[in-house]
Amino acid sequence: MSFGVMGVDFEERVNYERLRRERLERAKERLKAYNLGALLCFDFDNIRYITSTHVGEWARNKMQGYVILPVDSEPILFDPAAPAKRKTCPWIADRIFPAVGSMRGSVPPEVGMMEKVADSIVDVLKRHKVADLPLGVDIIEIPLIEALTKRGIKVVDGQQAMLDARIIKTNDEIELLSIAAAMVDAAYAEVARSLKPGIRENELVALVNNILYSLGSDLVECVNVVSGPRGTPHPHVFADRIIRPGDMVYLDIMHSYNGYRTCYYRTFVLGKPTKSQIEAYENAWTWLKNSIDAVKPGATTGDIAKCWPSAEELGFKNEEEAFLLQFGHGVGLSIWEKPIISRLFSLQQPFKIQKGMVFALETWCPSKDGKGAARIEEEGVVTEVGYERLFKFPAEELTSLPIF
Repeated sequence: MSFGVMGVDFEERVNYERLRRERLERAKERLKAYNLGALLCFDFDNIRYITSTHVGEWARNKMQGYVILPVDSEPILFDPAAPAKRKTCPWIADRIFPAVGSMRGSVPPEVGMMEKVADSIVDVLKRHKVADLPLGVDIIEIPLIEALTKRGIKVVDGQQAMLDARIIKTNDEIELLSIAAAMVDAAYAEVARSLKPGIRENELVALVNNILYSLGSDLVECVNVVSGPRGTPHPHVFADRIIRPGDMVYLDIMHSYNGYRTCYYRTFVLGKPTKSQIEAYENAWTWLKNSIDAVKPGATTGDIAKCWPSAEELGFKNEEEAFLLQFGHGVGLSIWEKPIISRLFSLQQPFKIQKGMVFALETWCPSKDGKGAARIEEEGVVTEVGYERLFKFPAEELTSLPIF
């Protein structure tokens, strides 16, 4: 993070006008590269990337709003809050229309809303003379696919085009990711102050939510707190367990600032760690550090994945069972972006690393004495020479916290 989170006149910080322009330019480039007549996006993050509009997290996964981006043209937004958007989003105000849809099928099919949505989409495509070209779609309801197909529209995968547009981050995107990370740094400092015997996992979840929303988060997607014997195998969910002296505790904090995400693990031990707990943490950190050192432009996801132990070495039957434990994933407007890194496929089908990518790397190791597990994660930007870490809360050594 450079200088601050507010917009000011005396320093160059996040330039939102530039952010809107550069994101739309990249989407247009990928649209042409994939030989599509238009993109139709229901994915909340793709809508935001293309239009720089946001209707609130309540609408996520409702499949109500959407954007159409015809080739060689400007985006047309269909939004549940169209009158408000015309007032607050002047860069697209003359291209905003109401969106109703089927509300994921809850509007009775006999009302014909899917037919109306299909007619609206086809009308846009015909007006831009691209109705006879492939329509790239990211996610879609089956009745809408059927309705578009009946109208002669060829529906193809458009998600790959959008993921390719989003894979290299602009300077403004990196700044927003850094601010999001700084907010989690603060949350972890409060966790370290509050983690005592008797506190429950869900109380830590509430604490982190309070810190992040107070600092300006627009969504706390997930706070997973995993303590003691719940740490192995990884449950990927918090509970109401009371944390006790000697427990290893790891947290994953996912939230967004102006849409840009974090996926941020840290591990603590309450009191003096056992030898096995220290060894588990040192293993996890060594694997993570080796994978960080493998990152540079021109390297591949295979070079990173081979730094991690196999599923069998960790006691699992196969890489499917161990998926997400030794893992890497792009981070931007979502926490699932390219590149995805896993021993499941990256060794056989490596993906080239490029400057400007932002991705997280994470490792996990159980303690041999059964007293928990270590889980660590770093998120960074690929630079000309390597991997610049965005997270600042200490990770090199297991953090031991007092029990009183």
